[in-house]
Amino acid sequence: MDDEGVDPGDDANPDEDANAAGGERDEPRVGVDWRDWGADAFAEARDRDAPLLLSLTATWCSACHEMDRETFADPRVAAVVGDSYVPVRVDVDRHPRVRERYNMGGFPSTVFCTPTGEVLTGATYLGPDGMKSVLDRVRDTWVEHGDSAGTVPRALAGDPTPAGEVTSAIEEHLAGQLEAQYDHEFGGWGTDAKFPLPRTIEFALKRERNQALTTLDVVERNLFDPVDGGFFRYAGSRDWGDVEREKRLATNAALVRAFANGYLYTGDERYRQTASATVDFLTDDLWTGRAVGGSLGPADESGYYTLSADERREAAPPRRDLTEYAGDNGLAAEAFLTLAAYTDDDGARAAAERILDFLRTELIHDGVVTRYRTGDERGERGLLEDHARVAAAFCRAEQVLGEGVETACAVVDHAVETLHDDGSFRDGPRDGAGLLDHPLRPIDGNVELAETCLDLAALTDDETYRDVAHETVAAFAGAADRFGVQVAGYGSVAARLCRPDLVIDVPEGDDLHRAALRVADHERVIVPGERSDARVRVGDERRTATTPDELMTKVSEIS
Repeated sequence: MDDEGVDPGDDANPDEDANAAGGERDEPRVGVDWRDWGADAFAEARDRDAPLLLSLTATWCSACHEMDRETFADPRVAAVVGDSYVPVRVDVDRHPRVRERYNMGGFPSTVFCTPTGEVLTGATYLGPDGMKSVLDRVRDTWVEHGDSAGTVPRALAGDPTPAGEVTSAIEEHLAGQLEAQYDHEFGGWGTDAKFPLPRTIEFALKRERNQALTTLDVVERNLFDPVDGGFFRYAGSRDWGDVEREKRLATNAALVRAFANGYLYTGDERYRQTASATVDFLTDDLWTGRAVGGSLGPADESGYYTLSADERREAAPPRRDLTEYAGDNGLAAEAFLTLAAYTDDDGARAAAERILDFLRTELIHDGVVTRYRTGDERGERGLLEDHARVAAAFCRAEQVLGEGVETACAVVDHAVETLHDDGSFRDGPRDGAGLLDHPLRPIDGNVELAETCLDLAALTDDETYRDVAHETVAAFAGAADRFGVQVAGYGSVAARLCRPDLVIDVPEGDDLHRAALRVADHERVIVPGERSDARVRVGDERRTATTPDELMTKVSEIS
């Protein structure tokens, strides 16, 4: 990061940055007169007795921009869309609840639905001829059957989650899945497209460390940009080829934490250097002056990522989205603080503090998190993903900086009050256009918030948070034997519920605090306070230490 990025006196205008990013986000709306997602579009569909065409896109998605140029700009397509449909453009990063309800398996997603939001049919990318054929077919179906042709996806049917008992068998099953799904030839898990799966790597660090470290190595070798820094989103083939060259904040932040934890367990400088370089990328290329923007596009048209450093300086840069998303910046702040705790990386720490200040002052109000701010525009409020990740960041801040637990409690308390019912968390309020009033209970968001609740229980000595975590994990336990490595984080939280956490109370800011942060267990909880010694506790067992070396000995004895 350059000095300008972290200087508290930085006078960069974030609203100008955000507005500029907004200008970069949108392709010219040629051909189709897109409506924004919301009640007005659905009201228009009811008034016209016409289906809606939802186009789910992302700024970083090259195929989305190609479909705009090739398909929606086609006069034949635009004419039929205008005559027979209400076309709605949805940015999936800004509208994650829409993304999760209408995603057809990738982006772009092209979805046809009734004026009540029920799905008629859908696809991903469609060329002009394919789109014309589908438009004609859906129009005929609508004329013949109307609303009765629509369906509600099974995940939104309102069925209870498959509850069960939280036992050590959950961790054992997912640990077994690490071996069952590991690719011993190419590294990583699975035999098709390869995603970095940072939470799976962290689960494996304590259970199949060689797999975790080998996967960190192949992720760095195949997905890291050696010129500008930062990780690409995923590889399209088993051998880590056919790389999709988007760089998203969420992916990069999660990998900063995974590589930092790899360094924690091994002391291998390669992992520290990769994590630090990724922080530099995020705080240089995506820094807005107070937080981190959402993504860089792939720039496939120019072949940018195949160029040398000198050639890139002369080339058109990738499309940049500087929208400051709350949840993704929560991930970044937590990851930066994790690296700083292990390495004394002052740049990562300073950037995390700037992000936390931005979140606290701009996107959190009375415990309610707003998804993003761009100029005067605000996103949705009270979404599970944002609450989970922002609360986790402030829990980490409490452990590393000695402050943040009050904010974390306020954010989690609001989520529990407004989103937690029937044993688990909904992804957002039970209202909105289309199918947004149908509750969805994503396991990833539930796992992230349950994990934060366990940290809060240790930081506050309030067992209510542990009870919420237990109830949430139990709500999915009946299906745990069908889970694969993609949700390995569920196994981590279940394991923490089956045995007491390693908790270390330390004097804030001294050598004991620094040593405790470097204990080789990334799930331990550090509680800084006004005390003269360190207390190591696991359940009812206690040990006391007065020096860093003694602390490490006591941790070994009690763990």
